[in-house]
Order: sequence, then structure tokens, then C-alpha cells
Amino acid sequence: MTRPSVDVLRGTLDLMILRSLQRGSQHGYGITRWIREMSGEVLQIEDGALYPALHRLVHRGWIGAEWGTSENNRRAKYYSLTADGRRELERERRTWERFSGALSKLLDSGEAAT
Repeated sequence: MTRPSVDVLRGTLDLMILRSLQRGSQHGYGITRWIREMSGEVLQIEDGALYPALHRLVHRGWIGAEWGTSENNRRAKYYSLTADGRRELERERRTWERFSGALSKLLDSGEAAT
């Protein structure tokens, strides 16, 4: 049985990427693998979403990018968190915690629909 795909809320992909890079530099596949594994195989990030997000984060100065060699001896672009990216990660984390806390309160309100 396969798990249903989960659509990522706007902005959460950036948060997930920044969080994955907090551990150290990674190439795109390493980022998606970490997100998939840490989410218990629930979140599957497609290349068509990942790479535009990576380019956007580089453009904003939140991550840096440089070419290197992967564990498979292939040329790969490695992304790393910048100082601005660390600050943004903390801002985004606080925003997410407020949002998810509010949503939890709403869902746990105990009121039945009429």
C-alpha cells in the first residue's frame, strides 16, 4: 500500500530545505532523501519543486552553492546554509510553530459541526 502524496504548504519547502542544510552542505538528492526519511516517507519532494526552490534560496542569499564531487564520484552542486539563511530558518521556525499551534487549537477545539 502506498501512502498518499502530501501537498506542501506554500513556504514550508523553503523551511524544510533550510533545516536540512542546518546539518551541513548537501546536494539536491541528499536534501530530498533527508526530508523523505525524516518525515517517515510521507513527504516526497519532486525535482520540479526542489530545484526552483534552491535557486530562489541562493538568489535570496540564504544558501550558497558550489560544485563538488558526490559519494558516487559524480559532479554535483552542493548547497550550504549562510548566516542570513540561519537567521531566516529561525524566523521561519517561529512562524511555523505559531501557525501549527493555532491550527492544532482549531482542530482540537472539540466543537462538532452543525
